[in-house]
Amino acid sequence: MAINDSFHIYDTTLRDGAQQEGLNLSVHDKLAIARHLDDLGVGFIEGGWPGANPKDTEFFERAKSELHLKNATFVAFGATRRPNVKASEDVLLQALANSGAPVVTLVSKSHDRHVDLALKTTLAENIAMIQDSITFLKNNGQRVFIDAEHFFDGYRSNKAYALDVIKASMDAGADVVALCDTNGGLLPQELQDVVHEVLSLSGARLGIHCHNDTGCAVANSLAAVEAGVTHVQGTLNGYGERTGNADLVTIIANLELKKNKNVLPDGSLREAFRISHAVAEVTNVAPSARQPYVGVSAFAHKAGLHASAIKVDPNLYQHEDPASVGNDMRMLVSDMAGRASIELKSKELGIDLGGDKELVTRIVDRVKLMESQGFTFEAADASFELLLHEEIEGVKPRFFTVEKWETSVIQNADGTVTSKATVNISAAGEQITATGSGNGPVNAIDTALRSGLQKIYPELSLLELTDYKVRILEGRLGTGAITRVLVETSDGDGSWNTIGVHENVIAASAMALEDAVTFGLLRQGRVPDSAR
Repeated sequence: MAINDSFHIYDTTLRDGAQQEGLNLSVHDKLAIARHLDDLGVGFIEGGWPGANPKDTEFFERAKSELHLKNATFVAFGATRRPNVKASEDVLLQALANSGAPVVTLVSKSHDRHVDLALKTTLAENIAMIQDSITFLKNNGQRVFIDAEHFFDGYRSNKAYALDVIKASMDAGADVVALCDTNGGLLPQELQDVVHEVLSLSGARLGIHCHNDTGCAVANSLAAVEAGVTHVQGTLNGYGERTGNADLVTIIANLELKKNKNVLPDGSLREAFRISHAVAEVTNVAPSARQPYVGVSAFAHKAGLHASAIKVDPNLYQHEDPASVGNDMRMLVSDMAGRASIELKSKELGIDLGGDKELVTRIVDRVKLMESQGFTFEAADASFELLLHEEIEGVKPRFFTVEKWETSVIQNADGTVTSKATVNISAAGEQITATGSGNGPVNAIDTALRSGLQKIYPELSLLELTDYKVRILEGRLGTGAITRVLVETSDGDGSWNTIGVHENVIAASAMALEDAVTFGLLRQGRVPDSAR
């Protein structure tokens, strides 16, 4: 169940957010994002539309065994039954019933013009479709939320019918009716007035779902809460089609910090910065530096007029303590790493920095320098943990040294492409030369590295490269463009992420792979040479 069923924080990143132009999520990506959302502590995670497309169908099947949510309730999205078809015989409704999700959100038409032109049916039949669908799913033991699509336009067009849709939904047993500003065209005051009026006339439990076409999605959502809704939908980082959905991170921070409304588990808001950036790495969409609360510029100050005041009291020039969302104040004369994020992440990884201020300062300075070079550790826990070990113990955990690597990519006459790699390694007093092939040079290096080390570390046969992402970064410190590579590796019992940064994409990849193998050996209980 949700953390507190009296007020819902409902995330639709995996469904509505995934409709953003240029954002393409694999099933693996969706599972990873769902885990991050659960860590944040949202009440509901809408996974997608099972039965409507193969990817979402596979996601829901894998979620049954691979998602173990500790905070959130899993939600399937779908539509009401088709016109003049029994709910029990509607294939998509059957897919929702079989999805394994304890909650289903049904999109329904609340605008009379859409019923006529899009559904091509009568207003009465649309009401019957809504009620039959809710009853079918409720009889299956699932909770049902209704997304009243284009509600505000429908309310303006035919107020009585829009209210009939709400009444019919609640009479059939819907838990919530979310009023959708589907076209994103409303401003806060007019939206608030409608919500207040609908609550007064219907007495229903209402939610809100806003799009950002006027730049007011967050403001509209907060206005709806002020009017009395108890269910708020949005997406992490404001992902979504056109100009996006309401940014759930900003909504949550405003509710908790400005309205003193506890909507997440205690302490979870301090994870917002880390999770926002970790999800941005998974989506491969560069995070906005100016995103409220969790952007790297959200608490950034230029030297000069602000500097002397900030020395006296940082809050003279910022509206909240940045640590409340896991962010940090930055002076723009340097690239400060987030001290709060480092301390929180260290605890999460089970590494106690022991209140050693000198150690924490040293780690902050190290991360600050590396971030200025293009590194980011928000989605590379394993590389960050190796860095912590190096700073605490004075030497990086090391089981082997890559002396040299070489790759080749050859296109044959028949059009097939072959990638090969040779890696020279020193390990356990031995000099090893190993070769490998793969579907690309990075895969080939990974294969060569692990095959060469397996006679010393046979447990490396468990490791598998499961994800690989590349981002080209702008020039840093006067250099040309550089490449950041994020690698995910699994040993069957868990997965971890490592990072590499270099002007050359293969060199950056090799750096990330070295960290991946090193961390994998630590996970298997091996003691590094550096600790002997």
